[in-house]
Amino acid sequence: MAFIKIALFAVAFLGAVPGYAGDAAKLATQVCAACHGADGNSVITLNPKLAGQSPEYITKQLKNFKSGERKNAVMAGVVAPLSTDDMINLGVYFSSQAVKNGKARSNGAGSRGEKIYRAGIADSSVPACAACHGPAGAGVPIRFPHLAGQHADYTLAQMKAFRTGERANAPMMRTIAAKMTDEDMAAVSDYIQGLR
Repeated sequence: MAFIKIALFAVAFLGAVPGYAGDAAKLATQVCAACHGADGNSVITLNPKLAGQSPEYITKQLKNFKSGERKNAVMAGVVAPLSTDDMINLGVYFSSQAVKNGKARSNGAGSRGEKIYRAGIADSSVPACAACHGPAGAGVPIRFPHLAGQHADYTLAQMKAFRTGERANAPMMRTIAAKMTDEDMAAVSDYIQGLR
């Protein structure tokens, strides 16, 4: 119920932001900032950092929220009034912001998290994360998101959502997450948080 109230507030607030159309910076600072930070560096660890993400990936996710392909009550309300141009402009805006590096809690160099990220899990046929997201976590624009520095809590929650099918807008990740344990996911999520 709280999510629905927040979503309704966001829609009402978005409509109340005078002259936001076409002004991604104004939209980002007056609407998106509450959850993601004005510069895309969310301080709430369950909300993703958007700074430094590829513009195409951000735009795709916004479109997925709007179409319902990716489900989230808060984001559905926020994107409802956005035009395609707004979504593209937000992608460009957040991609131009510098991501603030994170720090791994316990999965640094030589850890299980690093091994999964760099080599995968052979026994479970889990491919290396680096194969798609790059050795430094920069991703591949349009296809695979930038991961370096992303909050471990957010990454872990998304991996679990892929595994359960709650998040279904990336079939490859659903297949990979289905083969991972909670411990595997937590280790690699922590490693990603400290990746630079």
